[in-house]
Order: sequence, then structure tokens, then C-alpha cells
Amino acid sequence: MIHPRTTLQKIQALAFRSAPILALAFAASCGRSKAQPVSDTSKTKADSANGNVAQTYDSATYRAAFDSATKGKIKSTDSTIIIDFGRKRSQRDTFTLRAAIRNGMKRIDTWPTGPVPLPGAILPGKRIVAFYGYPLEKRMGALGEFVKRRTDTKDSTGKRIYAGYDTDSLFKRLDMAVKEWNDADPSTPVQPAFHVIASVAQADSGKDGTYRARIDSVVLEEVYGWAVKKNAILFVDVQVGRSTVEREVRRLMPWLNRPNVHLGLDPEFSMHYSREGLPPGKKIGVMDAKEINWAIDTLTRIVNEKKLPPKVLIVHRFTTPMVTNSDAIKPTSAVQVVMNMDGWGQPWLKFDSYSAYEVLHPVQFTGFKLFFHNDTKLGDALLSAKEVLHLLPRPLYIQYQ
Repeated sequence: MIHPRTTLQKIQALAFRSAPILALAFAASCGRSKAQPVSDTSKTKADSANGNVAQTYDSATYRAAFDSATKGKIKSTDSTIIIDFGRKRSQRDTFTLRAAIRNGMKRIDTWPTGPVPLPGAILPGKRIVAFYGYPLEKRMGALGEFVKRRTDTKDSTGKRIYAGYDTDSLFKRLDMAVKEWNDADPSTPVQPAFHVIASVAQADSGKDGTYRARIDSVVLEEVYGWAVKKNAILFVDVQVGRSTVEREVRRLMPWLNRPNVHLGLDPEFSMHYSREGLPPGKKIGVMDAKEINWAIDTLTRIVNEKKLPPKVLIVHRFTTPMVTNSDAIKPTSAVQVVMNMDGWGQPWLKFDSYSAYEVLHPVQFTGFKLFFHNDTKLGDALLSAKEVLHLLPRPLYIQYQ
């Protein structure tokens, strides 16, 4: 059952202050290009975290791995659905989850897998578990809430020396989440990740009128260091405001050229099309498939030119209109696309929204977001890994905010 009038709300992740901007050398223009095989696979990195043997698929092994990771043991012909929350949940939670599973069962056998990926692909062999946020703001997620800013010092000339962040609590919490998911689904090992907001939507226009601020490159480089230390991958996320996907992604080329850095797009704060002229946060934004495909083709070019493992692109979604023409999104052998159910609410509402916005609009892989605070504000326990794994298809990207 779908409840179209009970759309999930998402935290309005507006940082109401400017972030310092450091000019970067941009890469050359990235036009549209089709994915091409890497000519010398011996030069391909093992995988995006540089930690494991490269996974190579043909069409048969890729389909088998995809089905194993996304279906689990459920078959489309099963007549009985067994739900075990492992805790007390409401009848509404149970009813809505069962409906969502049945909806997935109807589509799972014809689900689009996308092209066979180039060697070193993360998905579907692993499940990505990511902690999301913005280090400068505790209210915007785990990357701000679970770190502590150190006190800067000064050198002998009085120049400030940036001290960075203490990450002990963040790392411990990420380790706990990774263990939970590995225990819940040992057949799909976890790839840990940090997902940092690199372009942050703003309530005011700023000097350039774009209603977005960019994270300082020094801080972004520090977060990249966290990923390296944890053998994790890094996602750089873009909230364009009145800027454009192209403009914001080009600024991130120095990081996206690295094998362990991937991209996220947040349509909620894309104030174009029917949202033209509005500041972020007034209404849910809109992003079209053509912008997403531009990002896919740009990442494809990076992978092929740099001989990197495939990239992962996360597209956030918690309503139907916020991503237009999603059936025209085209993954490539070099870019794996995840549509991430990004809304918060009680379990039944999250199940229903996953069914309505991900299952009914299949692209390739799916994701599911968990909010430490907003999902539990009415007294519900945060959904566990075992509970989320009831969904069909099983999400292979899990994000904690």
C-alpha cells in the first residue's frame, strides 16, 4: 500500500553560515562519452578502497552476484512472507513492510542490473555502509555530530595552525555499524564509507547568488584522510542550490580523480525547473535525468582516462517529482548508480516510501537512509540491519545521518 499524502520529510540541511572557499585548478572539459573497456586491466586498482582483490564479472557471474545480494533467499514465487523484526513493532509497520516486500517480489526478476561493470566494482559484491554529514555543523549528520573540533594553535609568527578534528567517537560508531551489517548479512561484506556534503545549500544567496557554500578544501582533504585511515571510500555530495551540477562537480575533480572517491547528488536542494527563483528549503527541489547522466558520463570519462575502478553515484530521493525522467538515467560499465531512499519517519512510512520511490522507479541499485534522531523522535527504535534486509530489492547502500 502506498500513502501518497504522507510524504517523508527530510532534515533541512541548510548551513546558515558561509564556508571558506579555496580556488582549485579545474580539470579539462568533460563531455558526454560512452563507457569503454579499460585497455590495460593490469593497471586497474584492486578496488575503490585499495584493499581487496579486484572483482571481475562476465554477464552470468554478474547477474548471479546481483541476484544473490539483492534478493537474499526470497523468490518471486514465494507465497509466504516471514517477518521477524526481532523486537516489538506496530501492526502498521508489519502490514506496510509486507506490502513493500510483495511489491518488490513482483519486480525483482526483471530488475535492471545495468551493464556488467569493469574490474574492481564495489557493487554488488559488497554493501556500502556510510556515515553522512558536514563536519562544521553537528545538526547535519554523523560527520558533524560525532567529531570534536580541536583547538587551533599559532606558530612563532602568530599564524594560525589548523588543528582539525578528533574522530575517535566517529570511528567507533562506524565500526559498530559495519559489524552490525556484517553480522546481519555475512554473504555481502561491508565496504565502510564517509559521505561528506561538499556543496552545502544556504538560506541566503551569497555573493555569487548560488545559495550554496563550498566546504573548505582543507577540511575536505582532512575527511579524505579519515577515509584512508579507515580503509573506507569517500563520497562527496553536492547540494547545488541555484548553481549547477556541472559547476559543482568540476570543482571536485581533484578528489574525483582518485580511485576511492565517489559522488552524491541531492535533488532536494536543486532549485531549478519548477523551483526556479526559490531559495533552498522553501520547497523540495528538482533534478532531471539529463543532469544525472551528465555526472555519469563525466565519471565514466574519469574512470576510463585514469584507469580507475568503477565509480558509484548516489542520487537521493524521497518523493517522485524530485527526480524527473528517472527511467532515462543510464548507468555505464564505469559508473554504478544507487537511488537512495533518503526520507525520515516511522518504520511504516520508510517502508512505504522505499516501495513508492525506489521499487516503482527502478534504475540499478537501491539505498536506504537511517536517521539517528529523526527516525526515533516519536519513540520508535532505529531500524536494525536485520529489519532493513527484509526489503526487496535489498539495499546495497546504507547511509546513517
